[in-house]
Amino acid sequence: MIVGAGQAGGRAAEALRAAGHRGPLTLLGEERHPPYERPQLSKAILLDDVAAPAFMRPDADWPALGIDLVVGAAAVDGDLGQRRVGLADGREYAFDKLLIATGTRPRRLEPLEEGPLPVLYLRDLDDALVLRCALAPGRRVVLIGGGVIGLEVAAAAVGRGCTVTVVEAAPRLMPHVGSASLSRFMDELHRDRGVAIRCGVTAMGQTSGGVDLSDGSSVAADIVLIGVGVEPALGLARALGLGDGQGIGVDATGATAADGIYAAGDVALQWSRCHGRALRLENWANAQNQAIATARTMAGEAMSYDVPSWFWSDQFDANVQVVGDPGAGEEFVRGDPASGRFAVLSLAGDEIVGGITVNGARDMAVLRRLVAAGKRIALSDWQNPAYDLRQSLKA
Repeated sequence: MIVGAGQAGGRAAEALRAAGHRGPLTLLGEERHPPYERPQLSKAILLDDVAAPAFMRPDADWPALGIDLVVGAAAVDGDLGQRRVGLADGREYAFDKLLIATGTRPRRLEPLEEGPLPVLYLRDLDDALVLRCALAPGRRVVLIGGGVIGLEVAAAAVGRGCTVTVVEAAPRLMPHVGSASLSRFMDELHRDRGVAIRCGVTAMGQTSGGVDLSDGSSVAADIVLIGVGVEPALGLARALGLGDGQGIGVDATGATAADGIYAAGDVALQWSRCHGRALRLENWANAQNQAIATARTMAGEAMSYDVPSWFWSDQFDANVQVVGDPGAGEEFVRGDPASGRFAVLSLAGDEIVGGITVNGARDMAVLRRLVAAGKRIALSDWQNPAYDLRQSLKA
């Protein structure tokens, strides 16, 4: 059984069948929709002329694979001894092996929800469809949080003719990436497109006219979107005696401390060599690939997963890609950020611990391999624009 029919759960179900599992397979999803990929929620769903969600598979494919897909099924209870999962509507499902892929929920700012302005969050397809309708031309949109989601929505809102302000409590945008070079670039990119940026202040509350900030100023608003991170959805895990508030701890195969129970995707707390600690990797690539590896383990293969974190973000005409932990080392820039195309290498000593590219997918293809293999690269080669980075893979 798989609980959670998002990116991780859907891909894990496919992988179980591909790995040879022929027994009953139930996929429980809390949302009313079949599995879909989340990157579209802050991009295509908001920007395309017609909102046409891209689902992983046509509805008929799931039963054709022998997968019992149950949507609108919120798992709220579980019993490890009896090997069962209970739903909010009273139904119960038995399992032999269980994969928990319940993902995360948006971190709420309840004081900001009090007032006359509509306050939205973006986590699922229904959220994206509501937000799309709210982003009407001329609307004044205040985005609380200058991370990836906030900035992607800012770009989409500008594209839909809105006036946009981003409020970020940290001194700079995208603080969790840990790159001053990237933060400066994103600040200039958004300001050049008309986005107002307010860093180093927090949103305190709202009035009929807008949002009050910690420095005593206020920002006019018709709508507020809060994007200040997420928290793991641990209701089922806690009922089974798992999860510590940070996530569900797993080993390299996705196994938890409980026999026959696994976790994958955003809810899984897994070791990251680049970060030097266990953490939840909240990105599309990990949700898909770690879930596939875990499913293969569940099917009988001892499949470990130890791939550096990698994600991308599309904002205006910039494609940003990040691998590893750029904030863990000293950064060195290759290329000219003013050109709109550059790369950043992060070194801890002589070890590559992270990298960033802006409009440089070819460089990122090399950086991902360098970080994964623990390769070294001479700084003089990195900063030489004539040097072919692929040569460093042969060292």
